Amino acid sequence: MTVTTPESLEPPRVGATLQSLRQSQGLSLDELSRRAGVSKSMLSQIERNQANPTVAVVWRLANALGVELAELLGGERAPKAAIEHVPSHGTPALSSPDGLCQLRILGPIDLAGQFEWYELEMQPGGALESDAHEPGSREHLSVLSGALEVHAAGLSRKVKAGETARYGADGPHAIRNGGKGVATALLVVLRS
Repeated sequence: MTVTTPESLEPPRVGATLQSLRQSQGLSLDELSRRAGVSKSMLSQIERNQANPTVAVVWRLANALGVELAELLGGERAPKAAIEHVPSHGTPALSSPDGLCQLRILGPIDLAGQFEWYELEMQPGGALESDAHEPGSREHLSVLSGALEVHAAGLSRKVKAGETARYGADGPHAIRNGGKGVATALLVVLRS
């Protein structure tokens, strides 16, 4: 017979584990908030055990930190699979405000901020305009179909299917689709 005590009825407290994982990855509350789509105030409350997150919030935090749910809930690291498989629906995507550009985040979240890669799909007239990244950052754009224009350091270059452009991303830069068809590309961002 199992006896249930009041302590076993409490939800798991993830605050200390969340804070430890966030700090071990060198993430600020702001950065984790941006990655997970959870407000900074909610993150702060969770870390101080003043709020118990929903399963959906825990799932978003685990994905943003690149850990399994069990590790965040129980503090135990799940063993890594020999082959990690990410289904299509598990690949996060970002869209530009006008909806003409979509970036699928292909890289693992634990490398974000150092080495990132994306699948870019850009409709005609679409533009992906970026402010300067960290000093020494570079982007590598490999066009798979269509053509794109890269604008960096006051220069412009048309890049066609099968070609790659490499350029400094530590100043304002942009990728534009001035053509009549959809363009696709792989975009790799290296941050120093």
